[in-house]
Amino acid sequence: MKRFFDLMMFVFALMIFLVPGVLVFLVVWLTSKGPVIYWSDRVGQYNKIFKMPKFRTMKVNTPAVATHLMLNAEHYLTPLGSFIRKYSLDELPQLWCIMKGEMSFVGPRPALFNQDDLIQLRTEKGIDKLVPGLTGWAQVNGRDELPIPLKVDLDVEYMKRQSHGLDLYILWLTFLKVICGDAVSH
Repeated sequence: MKRFFDLMMFVFALMIFLVPGVLVFLVVWLTSKGPVIYWSDRVGQYNKIFKMPKFRTMKVNTPAVATHLMLNAEHYLTPLGSFIRKYSLDELPQLWCIMKGEMSFVGPRPALFNQDDLIQLRTEKGIDKLVPGLTGWAQVNGRDELPIPLKVDLDVEYMKRQSHGLDLYILWLTFLKVICGDAVSH
């Protein structure tokens, strides 16, 4: 049932975000050197690595670490990278992963391939069995500001409480946070 919901939401999201996605594509292409799409190695269901696309908001040759762990992350941003990240427009290409079934609209955010502490804790708690999401319970409860143990606790809470109602609630909270540009550290 969740996969059917994801596919229906994919069609709806594609209709809404196709034009904004093309505009972001053009802005990135015209304002910075390098590829428009950045393919990040992420940890998916059962800890399988997959390629997750994002519109590139950081300069080419930026270290592959979580942005909130970087010193002087602003130094690496492209001219409009901050704006694109603030409103989560960089996430639009992830609709591709939802269509392929590598991601869901709601679930734990996929860890970077090198976030060993997060991956280990999630595996110990059984969260690795969930399909990662475009947004999730931890995302709407703090995003980048959360320490890893709290993020994992929220992922466990989501895993235990999973329902279509909760997913819709998380999507609604995500919409509100994106509109307000809330809780993005860079």
